[in-house]
Amino acid sequence: MSVPTRKRRWLTTWAITASAALVAIPASAASGQSNSPFGARALAQLAAERADSVGAMSPKVKAEDGDGDDGNEADEIAEGADQYAEARTSPGIVAPGAYGAAWSDLTKLPSSGGSWRNVTDLPYNSDDSRYRDIDSNSSGGSGNVTGRMAAIASDDDGYVYAGSAGGGVWRSRSSGGHWQPISDQLPAQSTGALALDGAGRLWLGTGEATTNADAYLGSGVYVLSHPHQGTFSTRSRVGGDELESTTIHELRFGGGKVWAATSEGVWSHSTKTLKGAWKLEFAPNPDYLPGRSEADDPDAPYKNIANDIAIDPKDPSKVVLAVGWRSGDDYNGFYTKGAGGAWTRITSGLGDLPADADDVGNVTFARSADGSRYYAIDQSPEQLNTNPDSGLEGIYVSKSGSPTGPWTKIADYQGLAADGSALTTSGYMPGVQAWYNQFLTVDPANAEHVYAGLEEVYETKDGGSTWSTVGPYWNFSFPCWNIDPAKQTGDCSQTTHSDQHGVAIGSYHGKSFVYVGNDGGVYKRPVNGSQDASGHATDWTSLNDGTIDTLQYYSVGIGKDLDHGGVSVTGGLQDNGQSVLRSNDKVMGSNFGGDGGDTLTDPANGCNIAEEYVYLSIQVTQNCAVNDGSWIDDAAKATSYNVAPADNATGEARFIAPLAADAKNPSTWIAGGRHVWVQTHGYAIRSGSEWTSLYDLGEGRTATAVATSGGKVYAAWCGPCNNQGFARGISVGNTGGTSRTESGGGTGWHDIALPATGADGTVPNRYLSGFAVDPKNADHVYLTVNGFSRQWTEGPGAGVGHVFESRDGGTTWKDISKNLPDVPADSAVVTPNGGLAVGTDLGVVYRAPGRTTWQRVGNLPAVAVLQVKLSPDGSTLYAATHGRGIYAIKVRDCG
Repeated sequence: MSVPTRKRRWLTTWAITASAALVAIPASAASGQSNSPFGARALAQLAAERADSVGAMSPKVKAEDGDGDDGNEADEIAEGADQYAEARTSPGIVAPGAYGAAWSDLTKLPSSGGSWRNVTDLPYNSDDSRYRDIDSNSSGGSGNVTGRMAAIASDDDGYVYAGSAGGGVWRSRSSGGHWQPISDQLPAQSTGALALDGAGRLWLGTGEATTNADAYLGSGVYVLSHPHQGTFSTRSRVGGDELESTTIHELRFGGGKVWAATSEGVWSHSTKTLKGAWKLEFAPNPDYLPGRSEADDPDAPYKNIANDIAIDPKDPSKVVLAVGWRSGDDYNGFYTKGAGGAWTRITSGLGDLPADADDVGNVTFARSADGSRYYAIDQSPEQLNTNPDSGLEGIYVSKSGSPTGPWTKIADYQGLAADGSALTTSGYMPGVQAWYNQFLTVDPANAEHVYAGLEEVYETKDGGSTWSTVGPYWNFSFPCWNIDPAKQTGDCSQTTHSDQHGVAIGSYHGKSFVYVGNDGGVYKRPVNGSQDASGHATDWTSLNDGTIDTLQYYSVGIGKDLDHGGVSVTGGLQDNGQSVLRSNDKVMGSNFGGDGGDTLTDPANGCNIAEEYVYLSIQVTQNCAVNDGSWIDDAAKATSYNVAPADNATGEARFIAPLAADAKNPSTWIAGGRHVWVQTHGYAIRSGSEWTSLYDLGEGRTATAVATSGGKVYAAWCGPCNNQGFARGISVGNTGGTSRTESGGGTGWHDIALPATGADGTVPNRYLSGFAVDPKNADHVYLTVNGFSRQWTEGPGAGVGHVFESRDGGTTWKDISKNLPDVPADSAVVTPNGGLAVGTDLGVVYRAPGRTTWQRVGNLPAVAVLQVKLSPDGSTLYAATHGRGIYAIKVRDCG
């Protein structure tokens, strides 16, 4: 078989940062064992494939490993970025302010009287010993997890503040745990930066700046004057709307100012008053800023990216800016003010710290409390594009304490790999995702005691002469690891979740702690903690106690719990696999690892589950994947099976691809890649060969949504899926059809004529995200449309409307959006009473039976709801949010 090349773009557009869902890949079995790799996607495979795809621009697709992704985690981040952003931006560029306007309109809708119940507000144990099947990451050592944390702040009174990627800011009064949300009233729940100033005020910069796929732009900077109590409000915004629709990487203080490193340059504002506009200090390419001459250029979002600000502690008027796009641009570099007051690039005198644009990418600074040291992490675009092992240029120190240096390199990726790292395989070593993972902080009591975060957590106590990997990626690759928890206890200590983003040092009852935020939530250990002989910390504590629920779900599945009564609830998550919650559980477990995509759960038996990893890599289990790990010694004892259809191996499916069961027959499944696939063995399927191609959507096309009821099938597709010639369409047929490539035209299968103009009254030329089929009539179907309407989207055929209805099997469509806010619509379901519930990027709306207008369901925060589904008896609506877990509400309370 010839293997095609998958094109991956590293740029997206205005509405969302170029961002991506990160994938946790299981590692190989313990050293010295001859077992099969632990989990379906081994780290060794991942690294080998990355070595084949240096540059990340057109990596090769691996056809023989059964996973269908290219085995390259760093590149998968970019792939996820493409999909999440394309769905919301194509066919063009979305103007700033779109989400703010949508939130304003949503809050003006009438609201139902019902209240949502948080289903997942309990601990989620990624190491749950019940679920140690072959596709699980359990026993890796991360313990209790929640969703991605982008920023952390803490004080010396035991207060800790955690800013999540999509679920707002949370406060703990007891050094972590017993969390409370404190930003639910804001129009943006995406965190970029958190910082406490000298007066004890908490500053929040909204808009996550990790340039990863599911990161939203923010609504500016806010201040909480008394963060020990109270919550953020829109009234506490600093300045005007200058920083709306940006991402904010860091907030720094000096000279009576707060400085903000944003996606639109570096800005400053007085810390003495919240009034008055922000001042634009520096933008390397100002013509590309909103409202300027080049603002419509597709590359405009990447022309003014600022990463950090370093302020000289001895002279606050001396400031160094770290500016640059992670993948490289001519403007990348370090800047300071020259004699004439203009910002100029530093071209010499930095010592080991690079001055060349090719070697300056994502940068993080940290200053010691006594002003004697400055530290920096630098990610190199050149390394990213040429080095299969790492994108890290190095970690540096300025022993003068001045941000102008001279700087000395104190760590590189080879040295970190040799200091107890779990990432020692060629092709996947420390800093391979340094454009995504970075933090840096200095112990206030010791200027040579530093914590650095990349994929792992590193510590030096001697200013960088020696390092320890105190938070390794996971434990799988270490001799101490054993899948049997009884044999592992006391040997492999708990580690943090992988992929580090935020860090802070604070104290509680006189003891100092370091707090880290990563793709699995928040963890802490004593600042001067203990290590084993390998340099791994023995005293990490997960602070994800269940009171903080920022889990980022793509999907939800509900089925009857035959063992305990009630229902079992499952869902696919960003970088946290699939969660499973049985009706009698006090703790959720993780039965599948990696990224969890779409989910199928048998309504009649909640332990019959199918979970998509990425690119239609589907695993199936008929016992909830309960397993004690005995498959390590006897492969026949595995209870989950890889059943991916062929589009997985050829790479012709979306990163998160659609999967659906027939509403009338749960044993008939439809999956969408380039082809529309069917299998009729239900959860008893054991091989990918059991899928049959119903229809070839065509070269370059790939399914974005599928639905089927009583044998009637709807498939939406895009191709190209980005804004370079974006096209979309709908194909309709039945499960008895045959493949067009086999017979020249499947029985009953045809493409619906959708005008490309997106004229009023027609389906817009935007991403088609979901179908909802009337259970009483398969020809009566609803369609949800993502992106923003013509007012905000500058692209051909963007059109208007987000919800459409067909009563003739998709032949003709009617826009029924009416008073629905102009917000991306992600999923819909027809309720038993004939109502229609729709999940949007800002919550759930509902149209009652016999009505033509919409109302808001409850009062969820401004969080994306990527999927809505009904309970087996149809009485309860479940919402999978991408940042606040899974919620449920009775259908009778929707409107």
